[in-house]
Amino acid sequence: MTKVGPVRGMVSLVLSGLVLLCILSGCASRLVSDGLPGSGSGAEAGVTVVRVTDGDTVRISPEVEGESRVRLIGVDTPETSTDRGPEPYGEEAGDFTRRSLEGQEVTLEFDAERKDDYGRLLAYAYLTDGTMFNETLLREGYAQVAIFPPNTRYLERFEEAQEEAREARRGIWGLPEGELCRLRDRGNGIGGC
Repeated sequence: MTKVGPVRGMVSLVLSGLVLLCILSGCASRLVSDGLPGSGSGAEAGVTVVRVTDGDTVRISPEVEGESRVRLIGVDTPETSTDRGPEPYGEEAGDFTRRSLEGQEVTLEFDAERKDDYGRLLAYAYLTDGTMFNETLLREGYAQVAIFPPNTRYLERFEEAQEEAREARRGIWGLPEGELCRLRDRGNGIGGC
């Protein structure tokens, strides 16, 4: 059995302590790990939302994996610009996301697929208080559930939030039938009538 000298043992202890201190204090500006808010799996990145494109798409800084555009997973807010003109409640959804996220630090959580066909990052966005913003959009009626496998981690949670908004007739769920038909059909009982 080999003995560790007092100096070598002390150096090892100090280095271990510094690593632990760095982890606990969040000294890295971007952290990629497996300890996520909400799930405990996947990777995360701490970023600032610098601009809101629409209700479900934002720009971040610093870039993650060379990309600054983020599409929020599992939700679809009404569009502000389409070939047929803006969809009902699109402006309201964009304004809500702007008020809630622009200039704010968020933690992005990734699912199985990290980018969409447009090269945007796909993520769940958490506010500093631990609230998942994707779920908030659904609960407040600014979005409907739009799940695209394999990114299905929070499907049940999202459907519950949507049902709560539907029952309370919040946001898009309070629109007249004619306006609901103008939204995208995501299999939630509205849109594409």
